[in-house]
Amino acid sequence: MLISFLLLLLATVCVAFVGVGLWVFGNHFLTTDIPAAISHPMRLRVLNGIFQLLITWGMIFEKLRICTMPQFVRFVHDLPPLRKYPDVVVKDLRFGTIPVKLYQPKASTSGLRPGIVFYHGGGGILGSLKTHHSICCNLCKKSDAVVLAVGYRMVPKHKFPVVVRDCMAGTIHFLKSLNTYGVDPARIIVCGDSVGGAVATILCQKFVDRSDLPKIRAQILIYSTVQSLDFQSPSYQQNKNMPLLSQDLAFYCWCGYLDISPSWRSAALKGAHLPAEVWEKYRKWLGAENIPDRFKKRGYLPVSREPLNEAAYLETNIILDVMNSPLIADDEVVSRLPEACIVSCEYDILRDESLLYKKRLEDLGVRVTWHHMEDGFHGVLTTIDMRFFYFPCSSRILDAVAHFIKGL
Repeated sequence: MLISFLLLLLATVCVAFVGVGLWVFGNHFLTTDIPAAISHPMRLRVLNGIFQLLITWGMIFEKLRICTMPQFVRFVHDLPPLRKYPDVVVKDLRFGTIPVKLYQPKASTSGLRPGIVFYHGGGGILGSLKTHHSICCNLCKKSDAVVLAVGYRMVPKHKFPVVVRDCMAGTIHFLKSLNTYGVDPARIIVCGDSVGGAVATILCQKFVDRSDLPKIRAQILIYSTVQSLDFQSPSYQQNKNMPLLSQDLAFYCWCGYLDISPSWRSAALKGAHLPAEVWEKYRKWLGAENIPDRFKKRGYLPVSREPLNEAAYLETNIILDVMNSPLIADDEVVSRLPEACIVSCEYDILRDESLLYKKRLEDLGVRVTWHHMEDGFHGVLTTIDMRFFYFPCSSRILDAVAHFIKGL
């Protein structure tokens, strides 16, 4: 009887596994539209298929109350062993309770090196120190800099503002102990991809009046998110179904990180979650007229915002906090930020946020070095050492960033 039960259970699991695989194959692998400009389109199709399979299984486990989707995906993406780099010394440390990884060039030097504080992306729900290990190793090696990657607590147990708070604590600890790591206090750079880029510029804003800390020399923002208000920009319309970061996943991150009910998605998409006076106040920074026309050629339809949904506004107005939307910080703060290196990707739902922030900084006299990847997509940098899933665009991003650092 027990053997029969186990065989039945095994058969059920196998059927479920095959069924979920076929569903993902039909709904994502076969139907995903890969732009012609993307190098190695089949490679991206397979990578996205695997990612969607993980998300689908995560959602199933979440409904079964086994674990949440982010917990499952993080467990799987942290399974592969970390690659070793002979030219880089890596140390796992803790600053208080904050986990960090320290990367130092193995070669000795007579002087001080630049210091890079790196914050990983993942929408506040995915990503880890392990997923961005190769990025940090390559950044350390190519820029001959000391890199500190800061870990932080994530959804579902920890929501806004824990990510920023953890990263701030880890960064301050590092800034107060630069001598220990042979870092030049005049060449401190904060860097991040996706939500990590948001953290980088948020901390720059937080530190402008901190006379007790070394000044941040530069900020590097790689396909970053810098606003949580508007979801109808040209890139949101053009790239809403792009691999790795679709509109569905972007809203999942938005709701999960900010603890907002998913039921307000429709109101947010229609612009009904904010009053007319708020839209008017920030139009000078968020309006599509700030985006060059060449980025609208793949299709853009201006959308009229619907009347205010008062209930939606009451539950979502946390997005107006500059720790969620650093793009809308006051001129007095933004004008004092350090120079920036901004990387945007054409096939990224967040592309226009980089363009808007670039313009905002430049309008206030902040120097910006901008690199736009015509064949880039969100998350491409994490493929830097993925072998079969490697995309050349990732190397170009890393080379551009290293060149910027060496020029400081």
